[in-house]
Amino acid sequence: MARTRFSSFFLLLAVAHSSSAQLTVPSQWQSELYADHELVGQIWDSSVDAFISVEEIANKSLAASYLILGEKHDNPDHHALQLAFVNLLLNNNKLMQLVFEMMNTDSQSLLDRIQQQQFDNGNDLKAYLNWDEEGWDWEFYGPLIEAGYEAEVALAAGNITNSRMSEVYGFESLPVEFDVLDESTIEQLYVDIDESHCGLLPESQFPAMVRVQQARDFSMASSMEATDSNSTVVLITGNYHARKDLGVPNYLVARDKNLSMEDIISIGFMEVQPGENNPETYLQRYGEVAAYDYIWFTPMISEQDYCASLRQ
Repeated sequence: MARTRFSSFFLLLAVAHSSSAQLTVPSQWQSELYADHELVGQIWDSSVDAFISVEEIANKSLAASYLILGEKHDNPDHHALQLAFVNLLLNNNKLMQLVFEMMNTDSQSLLDRIQQQQFDNGNDLKAYLNWDEEGWDWEFYGPLIEAGYEAEVALAAGNITNSRMSEVYGFESLPVEFDVLDESTIEQLYVDIDESHCGLLPESQFPAMVRVQQARDFSMASSMEATDSNSTVVLITGNYHARKDLGVPNYLVARDKNLSMEDIISIGFMEVQPGENNPETYLQRYGEVAAYDYIWFTPMISEQDYCASLRQ
């Protein structure tokens, strides 16, 4: 049976490629809230405090050893833009490996054997991977996995398993391999853990939750293997894990002494906030290191107040 091309899954990027180096982005937004915000569609370069063009960010990405593509998990525009970058690298024969936060390391054996499999459609691939549809919408991630599969790119599962998470949560001290962040960054992690749990998490649980966060970042970094200086490893992950001030990049640099932060590009795909027009605010800077090299602004998918629903 011939391998299916999954052509229907690539309709998100229907604009024709005029050259292999072009970053082909969707012609319209799928999210609708605040689509008229002045930042929507703009790309902010934190190193020069200025907006840059699609062509500029494409060229920067093609030169990266590691490209970390953040996201808000439920925003379809973020996934469409991620796919645009994956296709850019594929069209230029630059993509070496595609790593996913959305898969645990116990799925790696399936990914290792995926090129020996043939699938009639995307649903067959989804079933083969035992995909966690409740946690991760296949409509968002399926096209990315299919693109890697079709191009015979190495695929990797980046996240820790539930059993590993329980183990890390119960540790009495920080494992030495996680110990790469300074004290001020750990303090910021405590603040962010508290905020992400809507102030409802007992302070006594902060250290354990931060260890789990660090374990996930360490695991994703450990799954990324750039063995060819002329190719790029891509990580698909949430915006928080993509942060250069406290996320995965720190563990990449700690693991490889020949690697510098300049070899890693982190792009945060960010929903605009009503009334907030200053790009710097979205970096949530607490120190000298900017969270992202670039922020690409998109409309918002929902205004649902997650914390309000928990407090009811």
